[in-house]
Amino acid sequence: MLSTRSVFQEILDNDDSFQLFCSIAASGEAQGGWENGRIAALVPESMRYLAPKITRHGADEDKHGRLFNALLKKRQLEPVPVPPETDYTMLLEQRGIGLAHDKLRRDEPLTEEDILVYLSHSRVTEQRAADQMDMLVKYFGDHPEAGRPIRMICDDEENHLAYCHEELLRLARAGHGRTILRVLRACAMAESRVYRDVSIAVMAHMGRILKWPKAKSAALAAGIHAMYAYERLGGRRRMASLSMPERRDALGGAATTAAGVV
Repeated sequence: MLSTRSVFQEILDNDDSFQLFCSIAASGEAQGGWENGRIAALVPESMRYLAPKITRHGADEDKHGRLFNALLKKRQLEPVPVPPETDYTMLLEQRGIGLAHDKLRRDEPLTEEDILVYLSHSRVTEQRAADQMDMLVKYFGDHPEAGRPIRMICDDEENHLAYCHEELLRLARAGHGRTILRVLRACAMAESRVYRDVSIAVMAHMGRILKWPKAKSAALAAGIHAMYAYERLGGRRRMASLSMPERRDALGGAATTAAGVV
């Protein structure tokens, strides 16, 4: 029977597909760590109070990259190059979502609007990450190899999402609500397309590695297109809405470490 759990079980059980999966995940997390580190260094003076939380956000992303690489090392595998069509963060940047890397490489302070863009972009992408990790914890939270790292990453993603909600609501009350709403909607629409395209590309690579029948690959692609259609018809509103989270000041403390997890 074709199910999300059975598909991911196949990916986890095969060294080659596991190697690609972890390499894609580690690369994306490392990229997120770099972006947050640069943003923290360039926060405008009027928003310096956010710098420690942005730094914590980046430290968590770096940690996640190390966790995925540690899972590879545990199986005596090395990271492999990430196919460009599966590079979620690169494709988002190419579509103008988030802050351009060229801007982050300059030693020029960002503007307040740049920070609104960063937080809005993060609210959308962290929702996707939190949903993915919730799914992985549901099916593999007790996995002897990947369970503990998955649970740790899941908890961090919930913190990141809560932080984005809380800070965006604070900034909306300060008079930035219209800009935030506009950027959230644009991010949610573009992210949905990129996520569809990346998901199809990843499953195509997995299908070749695992030698899936054409019918199975077609069924998975149809499911991805169906999810995209649902989001286009209204499901993406969940990605662009704001509500006060249960976790307050979620990134207010020190980052946790990966020591002893893998």
